Amino acid sequence: MELLAVLGCALGVLLPGVPAEECPSPCGCTAVPGARGTRVDCGSRGLRSLPALPRLARSLRLHNNSLASVPAGALDSLGRLQELELWDNPWHCDCRILYLKLWLEDFSAPALARLRCASPAHLRMKPLGQLTGNELGDCTTLLPTKCLQFFWRDLVLIAGVITTLILVALALKFSKKLVCQLTLGGRRLRRHISKTHKTQ
Repeated sequence: MELLAVLGCALGVLLPGVPAEECPSPCGCTAVPGARGTRVDCGSRGLRSLPALPRLARSLRLHNNSLASVPAGALDSLGRLQELELWDNPWHCDCRILYLKLWLEDFSAPALARLRCASPAHLRMKPLGQLTGNELGDCTTLLPTKCLQFFWRDLVLIAGVITTLILVALALKFSKKLVCQLTLGGRRLRRHISKTHKTQ
């Protein structure tokens, strides 16, 4: 048993760039030299939907396919991603594109700037980054439940912090008054004691 653990550790040290996850079909994957991660090339493969992507992907090429949208949450697990190519896809700019737009705003403004809408007709060739809520329509029902949960959780946390700060400020104000009253009371008590000692 110990021999297997040692052997596993040795392989991990000797082959750190070997991907631990399977490469999605029909993409090609290679290990990133000198780093733990994978280069995933799904470019020009005729993809109509996003395949299951390895979480250790550092580079992801999805250019020149037939992708019209990306499902909400599909890119959230790619915490090591450093490079993303999405250009030359027929992006359909309705509420389903909102996830990709918001995700790219956080990940890479240059990558977002390269994307253009292919449909509907009134948005054809419009940069994805310039879309407004009015152009997308009513998208509240398509936001992932997790996003809404995070919104309410964050709102509660912010309200809690503000309430705590207000209570601390009130406590400091009250304690300052109390210290002043105790100081004045102590002086009066000392005067009273010194007067009683003098009269005796």
